Amino acid sequence: GPDDLAARVAFPTTTPAETTAQAIAFLREQAAARPLAAVGIASFGPLDLDPASPTFGYLTTTPKPGWRQVDLVGPVRAALGIPVVLDTDVNAAALAERRWGAAHDVDTFVYITVGTGIGGGAMVAGRLIHGLLHPEMGHMRVPHDRAADPFAGSCPFHGDCWEGLAAGSAIAARWGTKGEHLPPDAAAWELEAHYLALGITNIVCALSPRRVVLGGGVMDQAQLFPLIRRELLTLLNGYVQVPAILERMDEYIVPATLRGNAGVLGAVALARQAVSGER
Repeated sequence: GPDDLAARVAFPTTTPAETTAQAIAFLREQAAARPLAAVGIASFGPLDLDPASPTFGYLTTTPKPGWRQVDLVGPVRAALGIPVVLDTDVNAAALAERRWGAAHDVDTFVYITVGTGIGGGAMVAGRLIHGLLHPEMGHMRVPHDRAADPFAGSCPFHGDCWEGLAAGSAIAARWGTKGEHLPPDAAAWELEAHYLALGITNIVCALSPRRVVLGGGVMDQAQLFPLIRRELLTLLNGYVQVPAILERMDEYIVPATLRGNAGVLGAVALARQAVSGER
């Protein structure tokens, strides 16, 4: 859990072969010190999570150069000979926030990360949503007023989808600098809050989560939270009449608490599930 991670390492994501080899070397080092029962992998996607598929455990149409159709599970399983379980980084982070973080007291919620890209993981009645694939919330289409915001969008697949308009890469492309370098009162943040609230409105209407947890580097801008809450109320326009939204919005749209460890702890939680079957 958050208080007793035995070891942690970080290294750049380079080529699949080099990155996977570094991960395996770290895991072998840990296995020499203590028995490992399973490995959890929390990865960017899209991922093939269908056990019946010939490419189960593969990255598929990822925009990350050199990583399409890469087997993530096979090399780790072959190297260590123990169960390996895979899910998206946002699904894993949602699992971790449910077990140890900002969603510990609700079983139906959505976790959204706003960083270089945008991704979302949804838990309903204590179970992560999977279906044909897995949620790809960052690629929802949201209204784009090109007169007010002529930016074309940064997504290589869809241009001005939610990620293409509101991810950290979009902020940098639109304003000419990373969000961390913009002042807290910059006009960029009003626009960012508007786009984030548009996407969250869709999620509220589609999934009816009991809470929305926001993480990722862009959400380190604390001034975004009141702006998003205000904009969400405006966009819902009184349609969703529940106290959580009308009276306790500061408890409904909340920051992630596990921050940089959310993905790591999510992978731990996935591995625990593989061993014990616990939810």
